[in-house]
Amino acid sequence: MDKITRLHQFDTPSITNVVATYPKNPEFCLGLYHPWEGRWYADETLRCMFPEHGRRAGHVVTCVYGMPDPGFGRLGLADVFDAIAAAPKPVVLAVKQNFPPHIKAKNGLVGGNMMTAFKSLGVVGLISDGPSRDLDEIRPMEVQYMLTGVSAGHGPFEVQAVNVPVEICGMDVAPGDIVHMDENGAVKFPAEHLDAVLERAAKLQEIEGKRQERMRQTDDPAELARIIRDQYD
Repeated sequence: MDKITRLHQFDTPSITNVVATYPKNPEFCLGLYHPWEGRWYADETLRCMFPEHGRRAGHVVTCVYGMPDPGFGRLGLADVFDAIAAAPKPVVLAVKQNFPPHIKAKNGLVGGNMMTAFKSLGVVGLISDGPSRDLDEIRPMEVQYMLTGVSAGHGPFEVQAVNVPVEICGMDVAPGDIVHMDENGAVKFPAEHLDAVLERAAKLQEIEGKRQERMRQTDDPAELARIIRDQYD
């Protein structure tokens, strides 16, 4: 089993715990970011469209879409395809929607045609800070799809940037990051920490399994409080 696939053994909250949630517990937490201010996981506006697809993880490719600009016009969808093709696999595509708010709220940007091409190039998940469309077409592809919502239509748009740092629903991501995503949300960490994340996630899974077994064996409120407190002290 490759390392990215091994990440699927753990849910996204467990990965957040390992990445930064409990910096005072170096046994299982890497402390890569400030827990509140580090902008390392997505907020509640990023919604999982296909909870039934489960967990996905991959190397980040980014792109930025915005309104057509006659003074630019240097990039197109082929540049996004090239970036995905050149990236380590599998890929999580982070799509930044740089539109005026009244346009962004109704922009069904990515649809069945684009996602078919993305999947062919190795995309296993897509996150975006705006809506998209074609849930019925995309669901059978088993690509995880995380958006702020859905909208049926769109107008003209163009690619403004490829493989630049972007912010998606409170999470800063860039090429060189790995994103882990499921129905709980999305979290990122630098790819060079993959081995350490896997090691500590396995350790945390063992710790929490033993802790929950202890809780199942008692109904004493004081003992339950002690067991829970051990996690945070």
